[in-house]
Amino acid sequence: MINPIIGIIGGGQLGSMLAIAAKKINIKTIIFSDDIDSPAKNFSDEFLCGSYDDENKMKEFINKVDIVTFEFENIPYKTLKKINESKRVLPKPEINKIVQNRLSEKDFLNKININTTKYVSIKNDKDLKSNIDLLPGMLKTCTMGYDGKGQYKINSSQELENLKLDFKKEFILEKLINLKKEISVIITRYGRERYEIYEPIENVHEDQILKYSKIPSDINTTISKKSEDWAIKISEELDYIGTLCIEYFIDKNDNLYVNEIAPRVHNSGHLTINSHNISQFENHIRAISGLDQIKIKKIYDAKMINLIGDDISTYRKKKFKDNEFFFDYLKKEIKKKRKMGHLTVIEKC
Repeated sequence: MINPIIGIIGGGQLGSMLAIAAKKINIKTIIFSDDIDSPAKNFSDEFLCGSYDDENKMKEFINKVDIVTFEFENIPYKTLKKINESKRVLPKPEINKIVQNRLSEKDFLNKININTTKYVSIKNDKDLKSNIDLLPGMLKTCTMGYDGKGQYKINSSQELENLKLDFKKEFILEKLINLKKEISVIITRYGRERYEIYEPIENVHEDQILKYSKIPSDINTTISKKSEDWAIKISEELDYIGTLCIEYFIDKNDNLYVNEIAPRVHNSGHLTINSHNISQFENHIRAISGLDQIKIKKIYDAKMINLIGDDISTYRKKKFKDNEFFFDYLKKEIKKKRKMGHLTVIEKC
């Protein structure tokens, strides 16, 4: 079997790490991005720049690749569907249609009996004021928005008077829980009941951006098993192929809730590059390419810190120990709240 050429839509750090993982197993990658300064062009075999609705550029991309995947879920569904008519897109576009919208995502989860926090659709000011029983809550745009963008924490009904919203966008109001901990589970599904699953990863956010991740996580075995079982159930229900991340909340009473589904490789799984024999990125490439499934094995416990904004300047000058691995995403411009790199520290299990 000749290895396929993989097209990756999106040229950020996740696209970079997918390209690096593919190269490791002799698979060529072509990045298609709407950003001429995409860092992934430093790691892929070829780079195409254009708007995601540019049909000529899309045709050029399609003609160069065998399989298509993506590094972020907010690519227009129409674009993925159009590409899928000519070359297989994995995970399939219909999955993105569900998870691109926070309301349809939560409806899907509740339909398959998986817990989420209480929520309601908000289309106007009247909807907001008639659902104050969900306060304190988090108001989010149903589409787009990540790393805290498009999100508003509302503590009480009094705060609604000063809230200026553009109701041309649809919102969802989610009731806040008494949060104890956040974890994520990363699973790679190769096919029906064929998957590799990484142990739950414990995460800490600052300003709604992931700052630290670690394995093992400090959770009990009941929660650990349930989080893995739910990840398997979600991936099977979606008929998912590739790497998927499920983000969870745990409340003070040890109740588990799904926060979000990320239909792609995920920031919290960066530590798998150094902690495991097969990273989340390589597993994704293997799964979508139809390559052999290799049983994952944890070699080291690990901690990861995201380097955000000006953090990168300090780390670019540092010397590192043998158990420290520094990743510079090679982004040209340093911006506040922008993920610029990460550091992984490994320890013996």
